[in-house]
Amino acid sequence: MWKSTGIALSLAVASCAVAAGPLSDRETDATVKAYAAGYKAGFVCSATFNAGKTVEQIEVHELTGIYPLVAGLVPDMPMSIDRDARRVSVTWDESLPPRISQWRPHLGCVDLPVGATAEAAELIPGITLPGFDADSAIDDARPWKTRIGVNQSSGNPALDAVIEDAFSGSFGGDDRTTAVLIASPDAILAEHYVEGYTAVTSQRTWSVAKSIAASVIGAAVHRGMLDVTDPAGLPEWSQPADPRGTITVENLLQMASGLDSNAAGNRTDRVYMGGGLVRDNAISGSLEAKPGARWKYANNDTMLAVYALRQRFDSQEAFLRFPFEALLHRIGMTHTRLETDWGGDFILSSQVWTTSRDLARLGLLHLADGVWENERILAEGWVDYVATPASSQPPPAEGETRARRGYGAQWWLYDNSPGVPPDTFAALGNRGQSLVVVPSRDLVIVRRGYDMAGGDSFRVDEFAAAVLAALES
Repeated sequence: MWKSTGIALSLAVASCAVAAGPLSDRETDATVKAYAAGYKAGFVCSATFNAGKTVEQIEVHELTGIYPLVAGLVPDMPMSIDRDARRVSVTWDESLPPRISQWRPHLGCVDLPVGATAEAAELIPGITLPGFDADSAIDDARPWKTRIGVNQSSGNPALDAVIEDAFSGSFGGDDRTTAVLIASPDAILAEHYVEGYTAVTSQRTWSVAKSIAASVIGAAVHRGMLDVTDPAGLPEWSQPADPRGTITVENLLQMASGLDSNAAGNRTDRVYMGGGLVRDNAISGSLEAKPGARWKYANNDTMLAVYALRQRFDSQEAFLRFPFEALLHRIGMTHTRLETDWGGDFILSSQVWTTSRDLARLGLLHLADGVWENERILAEGWVDYVATPASSQPPPAEGETRARRGYGAQWWLYDNSPGVPPDTFAALGNRGQSLVVVPSRDLVIVRRGYDMAGGDSFRVDEFAAAVLAALES
C-alpha cells in the first residue's frame, strides 16, 4: 500500500478557512462534492488510524461544526473503512471511483487524486523509521520529572477553576475543548482531556502545523542546509525573467511572499481536500506586491517554504525522513504524523496530527533556545528569530490602531494582550488549536478543541492570562 522509496504517483485523471468565502469560478458543483468526499475520507482516515478514534467519536468531532462549504454534503456520503488496508473510501459520484484516503506509517493519511482507484495507493511514497513504532499507544511522559495525574486536581484551586472554565465554554461561546495541558520544563502542572481521550489521542493541528514547519526549517538551518535570506530556489521560478525567483525563504516564513491568492490567503481547498498537489497549486501564483513589503496570511507561503527545503535534498526519501530524524523523534514527538500530498510533499501548513504532550515538547524546545537534553536541535538564535516581529505585520482591524497579535516567522506574537507577558509567542490553528510559549514564566500552555467553524472561538489570550494569574495566586 506504500513504498519506502520516492516513487511519485503519476495518474492523469485547507487549513480550511474559518469562515466560508466566495467560491472561485473553478469550483463547480461536482468539484465541491469531490471536496466534501475528500474531506470525509481524509478526516475519517486520520482520526481512525492516527488517533485510534471510534466512528462515533469522529462523527461528533471531526465531522460536525466544520467548513460551511462542505458541511451540508459530508454527513450523507457513504463511506467504507478498510481496517486491514488502513484505507477509507467515500462514494460521491456514480461515474467515478470513490475518494480514497490511505494511511502510511509516520506520514499518516493521504488523499488520492480525484478519479484514482485503490490500486494507486501502492504507488504513494512512504518511509520506514527503524526503532519507532508508528502505532505505539504509550507515552512515557519524558522529559518531565513529575506530573499531575490525568484529569486530576492540580492542587491549585484557582488553576483548577480556569481549566474547568476552558471545558465549559467560558472562553468562547462556540468552543468545544478536548484537551488542556500546562507544563514547565520539569513538571506537567495540569493535564485534562474530554471523555474518551487519553494522552496519546491525537488531533489535527490545523495551522499550528506552520510553527512545526518553521521548526523543521530551523533544524535544517542548524545543519547548514539553507540560509533563510537566500532565494527559495524553486525550479519552477528559475527562468531568468521570472521575478518570483527573488522571493526568499524568509519572505515565505514571514507571510510576506507578495504572491497573489484568494482574499484571505487561507483557501487552499484543492490541496487540503481536493487531492491536489502542492507543486501544482501553491507555486502558480503571481506577484501582487513586492516580496517582503506586505504581510498576508497564506497557506501557500508555508507550503512553499517547505517545498524550498525539499530542493536541498538529493532524494525524496531523505526529505521525508528529515523532520522525524532531525527534530520530532529527537525530542520525543513520536505520536506526531506529518501528512503529505500524493506526490510526497508535506502539507505543513495544516495537515499534522499530534498529541497535547507532543506539542508541549515542542514548546519546551523553544523555552530552551532549541536545545534538547544538551543537544542543539534548532539553529542557535532560531527561537529569537521566529519570535521577533517581521518587517511586515498584520494590519489592525477596522477601528483599531494596532493588530491584536503580531507575527514573527510562522509564530504569532502576543505582545499586545492584557495579562500576557510581551515575550509570549504562540502556534495557533483553526478550531481552537494552540500552543502558547511564555519564556519569562518558563511555561507552555496547550489547548486543543473542535470549535465551531465561523463561531465564537476560544480566546487563547484570555485563557493564557487566566492561567498565569492563577499560577501567581
